[in-house]
Amino acid sequence: QVPNIVKALHKQLKEKSIKSRQGCFSLLTELANVLPGCLADHIPALIPGIVFSLADKSSSSNMRIDTLSFLHVLLCNHQPEVFHPHIKSLLPPVVTCIGDPFYKITSEALLVTQQLVKVIRPLDKSCTFDAKPYVKDLFPGTLKRLKAADIDQEVKERAISCMGQIIFNLGDHLSTDLQPTLKIFLERLKNEITRLTTVKALTLIASSPLKIDLRPILGEGLPILASFLRKNQRALKLSTLTALDILVKNYSDSLKPAMIESVLMELPTLITENDMHVSQVAIMFLTTLAKVYPSCISKMSGSVLAEIFQLVHSPLLQGGALSAIIDFFQALVLTKTATMGYSELMKQLTAPVYSSGSAGASVTLHKQAYYSVAKCVAALSSACPKEAPAIVNQFIQDVKNPKSSPAVKVLAFLSLAEMGRTMNLSAQRDLKTVILEAFTSPSEEVKSAASYALGNISVGNLKEYLPFMLKEIGSQPKRQYLLLHSLKEVISSSPADGLKPYVEDIWALLFKHCECTEEGTCNVVAECLGKLTLVNPSELLPRLKKQLSSGSPHARSTVVTAIKFTIADQPQPIDPLLKGCIG
Repeated sequence: QVPNIVKALHKQLKEKSIKSRQGCFSLLTELANVLPGCLADHIPALIPGIVFSLADKSSSSNMRIDTLSFLHVLLCNHQPEVFHPHIKSLLPPVVTCIGDPFYKITSEALLVTQQLVKVIRPLDKSCTFDAKPYVKDLFPGTLKRLKAADIDQEVKERAISCMGQIIFNLGDHLSTDLQPTLKIFLERLKNEITRLTTVKALTLIASSPLKIDLRPILGEGLPILASFLRKNQRALKLSTLTALDILVKNYSDSLKPAMIESVLMELPTLITENDMHVSQVAIMFLTTLAKVYPSCISKMSGSVLAEIFQLVHSPLLQGGALSAIIDFFQALVLTKTATMGYSELMKQLTAPVYSSGSAGASVTLHKQAYYSVAKCVAALSSACPKEAPAIVNQFIQDVKNPKSSPAVKVLAFLSLAEMGRTMNLSAQRDLKTVILEAFTSPSEEVKSAASYALGNISVGNLKEYLPFMLKEIGSQPKRQYLLLHSLKEVISSSPADGLKPYVEDIWALLFKHCECTEEGTCNVVAECLGKLTLVNPSELLPRLKKQLSSGSPHARSTVVTAIKFTIADQPQPIDPLLKGCIG
């Protein structure tokens, strides 16, 4: 239908009636938004109409604005190549609109120009189109708007963004114009109204593959950016951290230690559980610093580390912020900084747990914090593999020691779990016995941590641990519930290929236990069955379905519950097969 629509509109785009033309552009805008790329073959038919509406003396302001906003959508939703033959006729009327006295037209024209710059010279793929002749059209008009102080706020912001894009894509063609333009950015950075937009534009310029020379403005610019980290504007803090991160990555040889230190001083206050996202971005920036300037890390005040340890011990830590801290610890320990070595960091990580066991100390951590600490312990150990065996032994001794508090045992098991998932712990001969003994502990937390440990250690060494676990499930009715939880960990976290040789044994074992009258055990069996079905859905789903005709109501209810665990929030190979079974 698209060719027919374009054919019908083509004639009307040149009509005198403004209403008709506005209608045409409104329809085309919807089309380009709904079907990106659908107008690619029709660009030659549309360009004359666009140019006519922009250049026509009798066009109203609204007509021009509608044309520009359609052109913007068109440029955003199509490949650059389709516009290259028409740049010569498109660019002049757009540039004329940048100079229009009505601010709304100027604002739209700057938005279109920003997109045109990306089209004229796309940097993410090879392109034969020569952009150089068009720089003299694009640059002066945008520069005039960038310099003007007495213009509308929206125009100011769009002029900054547009010039940022010009420097990003065409900075190597600007020769002597580049440095004076960057100086204007420095002025805009000092102005409260334009600073956020300027930070974003500088981030873009700093990430340009053309390696734009920013040295002349870094000396003055970096302290200004550092000062933004104290401002009470969240968006500004986040954008500034992103800008600083890219500057450190791409301009490390132009930054002096004093500049970096001015930034470092601002970071401790940003790391707090009150705003996990700002903390996450700040810690990612610290990780970049640790990798690029390992020497500046020794100057990193203890307060930054203190804040990070406080986050690790916070019940609110999870997801992206936790991953950022793990990356940071790994980068930190590799800087080989004297006071921040493996054993120092380990001590501070685990201190609250070990001290809570001693008399009179009352540091109790939230359950979530144990998992966070354990993940950090495992990350440090994988970064320093030589240190790992000693800490594994220490944890095993902690668990064996009758004087250890439940908290210490829980941390030991969770840490062994996280380490065991990626390391082979089969050299530890007494590990299995230690875990099984913990299954009889009076503390529910210790039991559950031991069960989690057995599951995760098995993920790191299926051959050694899985047959052992299956044998125990079959022969130890008292420990069944905990062992099934361990099995659930194995099924959830192991790659499908590794599990395939054991699928039959696990399947048979689970069906033996789905007659169980104990509801808790039934639910774990169902979860194991559901997740196991995902390993090989085309074969296992029909077998699961067959069990629905089983005589035992317990077995039938377990199968129905198992189906619940085959449904995930991300697309899975099982989805089309499930469609046929449900309903």
